[in-house]
Amino acid sequence: TARQSILFMLRRFLGMPSWALFVTGMTVGMLLLTALLYTVPPHVRVDDPPIIFQPTMAIDGVVSDGSVQERGFSERFRAVSASVRESVVFIEVSSPRRAMPNDWFHQFDGEQPRDRPLQQSVGSGVLLSADGYVVTNNHVVEDAEFIRVTLSDKREFEARVVGLDPTTDLAVIQLLTEQTVPAIRLGDSDALQVGDWVVAVGNPFRLTSTVTAGIVSALGRQVDIIQDQLGIEDFIQTDAAINPGNSGGALVNLDGELVGIATAIATESGSYEGYGFAVPVNLVQRVVTDLIAFGEVRRGYLGVQITPVDAEVARLVGLSTIRGVYLALVLPDGAAADAGLRTGDVVMSVDGRPVDEPNALQSAIARYRPGDRIALSVYRAGTNAVFEVALRGSADASMSAWLGEEPTDHASNVDGLVEIPRWGLVVRPFDASEATGVLVGAEGAMIHRIIPASPVARAGVPREALITHIDDEPVSSTEEVTRILGALENQGGAALLRVIRKDGRVLFYDVAIDDIAP
Repeated sequence: TARQSILFMLRRFLGMPSWALFVTGMTVGMLLLTALLYTVPPHVRVDDPPIIFQPTMAIDGVVSDGSVQERGFSERFRAVSASVRESVVFIEVSSPRRAMPNDWFHQFDGEQPRDRPLQQSVGSGVLLSADGYVVTNNHVVEDAEFIRVTLSDKREFEARVVGLDPTTDLAVIQLLTEQTVPAIRLGDSDALQVGDWVVAVGNPFRLTSTVTAGIVSALGRQVDIIQDQLGIEDFIQTDAAINPGNSGGALVNLDGELVGIATAIATESGSYEGYGFAVPVNLVQRVVTDLIAFGEVRRGYLGVQITPVDAEVARLVGLSTIRGVYLALVLPDGAAADAGLRTGDVVMSVDGRPVDEPNALQSAIARYRPGDRIALSVYRAGTNAVFEVALRGSADASMSAWLGEEPTDHASNVDGLVEIPRWGLVVRPFDASEATGVLVGAEGAMIHRIIPASPVARAGVPREALITHIDDEPVSSTEEVTRILGALENQGGAALLRVIRKDGRVLFYDVAIDDIAP
C-alpha cells in the first residue's frame, strides 16, 4: 500500500549516511523554493514587460502622476464650465426668410423650416452686464422681428436689438426685464498665445449650455467671411468644437474670462471639422461700448489703402525682413496724409503694437474713435520714424467719398454713368481734359463709385482710377468694360483689372464674383 511504501522509504533514508541525508535535504529544499518563486498569480501575464517608469503629464508646470494633479486640472475645467454656462444664453429669432451662405466658411443661422412664413433661427449670446445687455453675432439677429432669450436656469425673456455692426459681425441686444442676470468677466485677448487652453460654451444644434475644450490654434486669422467693404477680421482660431448654434457664444480662458465671441467655422460639411473662429474680446469690448452708447460704432480711419508686405515688396522698399503693412495709397486729404505719411511707406506698429498683416492694422485702428491720436511707427527709404495721426470719422468730407459713398454735390451731374451691379462697379467715360501725368494719352473707363461689400470692394479696387485692361484685353470705353465683364460672368466669374491711379501708379486686382449678390 501507499502507507507501507512511505514507511519503507523513511527507513531507507534513516539508514543513509549523514552526508547523503544532507544532500537530499538541500536538493528537496531548493526544488520547493524554486517552485514558490516562479508560481505566477492568475492576474499577472508572464509576457508583460517590466515597468521601467510611470508616464507623467506636465500641466501648468506641475508634473502629474495621473491622480491628484489631474483631478485638480479637471476641477479647474469644472469650475470654468460652471461659472461660464450661466452667462451664455440661447437665442431664438424670427425673421424674414433670407438665403443661406454657400461658402466654405459658415456663419450659423440654425434651423430654417420651409413651411413657416418667417425664418426661425437660433444662436448663442453672452451676458455682458447685470441689467441684461447681451453680445452676439450680427448674422444671428439681423432683420429680427422677434427675439426670445433663454438663460441656463430656464428663465425666458424677450429682447430688443440695441445695435448692429456688420463690419465685425457683432451685435448687442438687451433683455426686456428688470431682473438681475449673471454677467461674464472679460479677459484680455492680447494676452492669448498659440497653445493656450480655451473653452467654448454655446448651444450647438439646440443642445443648450454645451461645453467643449481645445487650444488656441492660431491668432490674427483672416478668412474673408465678413461681407462688408470694411470688414475687420482678426480672428482667434481654435480647435474647440464649434457647430451651428454656437454663433455668438463664449470662448473663455481657464480663469473663466471671456476672450472671444464664436463667429464661424471652416467646413465643407456644414459642421465642425476642426477649425473655429472667434472675434477677440478686446475688439468686442470696443464695439459693444459704442453700440450701447450710440447705437452704432464710431470708428476712426487713417485714409489709406493697404497691402501685405511680401518678399518682392520688401526688396523694392529696402526692408531686410518681411514685416509691416505697405501703404499702397494715401488719401491726399486724409488723416494719414495730414500727419505726413506717404504712399509707399510701411507701417510697422500702432501705439507700439506690431502689425504684420493688413487685417492686423485694420483691427488695431478699429479700437479707436474719430479724433483719437495714435502713434504709427513707419519705415521709409531705409529710415524709421514715428508719426502722430489724428483719426477721422466717416462723416468727414474727405472720408465719405473714400468709403465709397456717392458725393452728394455732384452725384446727379455726371453724364454717362454705367452701373455693373454683379461686379460692384459704377464707371464713367474718361475725359481727356482730366488727364495729367501718365494718364495723358491713356484710354479706358474711370471708376466713379465702388458698391460696398461687392467683389471689387473686397478686392480693394480704388475709386477715381482708370481701368485700361481686363484680362490683358485693352478697353477704351464704358461699353467695352460692360461687355467684357458681362462675358466673364459666364466664364468662371473672375477678372484681372489693370488700373492706373491719378498718382501714376499702375496696379493689378484679381476680382472674383460669388453667390452673394452685392
